[in-house]
Amino acid sequence: MIQRDEKRPNALDSKGFLTDPALWDAHLAQRTARSLGIGELAVAHWRIIERLRTNWLEAGDLPLQRHLCRELDLTAGCIDKLFGGLIEAWKVAGLPDPGEEARVYMENMETDDTTTE
Repeated sequence: MIQRDEKRPNALDSKGFLTDPALWDAHLAQRTARSLGIGELAVAHWRIIERLRTNWLEAGDLPLQRHLCRELDLTAGCIDKLFGGLIEAWKVAGLPDPGEEARVYMENMETDDTTTE
């Protein structure tokens, strides 16, 4: 469970999502990752975080996991392997609650990258 930030007491909603992405910084990302059991963030984590933030903040897009891993030249299932799932990656990236439908999609996202498109 993500603990509330004493400096930003209303920064997280009841589900642990950052309410205002502008409050996000690398320190908060590291704290969130540790609290979710992810540990220290490596270069691959930061590449995913950057892409998630860019896609969401510029276009409001939720990328397909297998496309994201492929675009970043990472192994299939990279988000599950590095973060434990897309919801955890989303929280570490400091993005707001994407809504119930998107959360369900994120929870059930296919991680099999063997399908050819």
